[in-house]
Amino acid sequence: MDISRARCGSCAKPMTIAKMVCQDCNLSLEGSFEVPPLASLPPEDQVFVTAFVRHHGSLKKMEELFDISYPTVKNRLNAITAQLDRSLKAPSPNAAVLEQLARGEITVDEALERLGP
Repeated sequence: MDISRARCGSCAKPMTIAKMVCQDCNLSLEGSFEVPPLASLPPEDQVFVTAFVRHHGSLKKMEELFDISYPTVKNRLNAITAQLDRSLKAPSPNAAVLEQLARGEITVDEALERLGP
């Protein structure tokens, strides 16, 4: 199953990962985990990106590996970049304050003061 595109059978909204388990020691974490942007790419694009990174960004090597032309390599990379750009979100301006609070660096009162009304 492609978890990056899993949709709810009831409302059709995207599903999230709710539990991660270590297969060796059975430790489990529960929560709402987002799928990383690269994992949200279709499998064939993940393979393409992996090959691109493994070959240090050599377009020439990509031409050879996938038996495609230079313009096709460039177009494919541009399409993948566009998919990744859509999945990247700007961090919330309040994220730094909330992270400081979570780490115990500031108190709840300090966080509320910094977050404003």
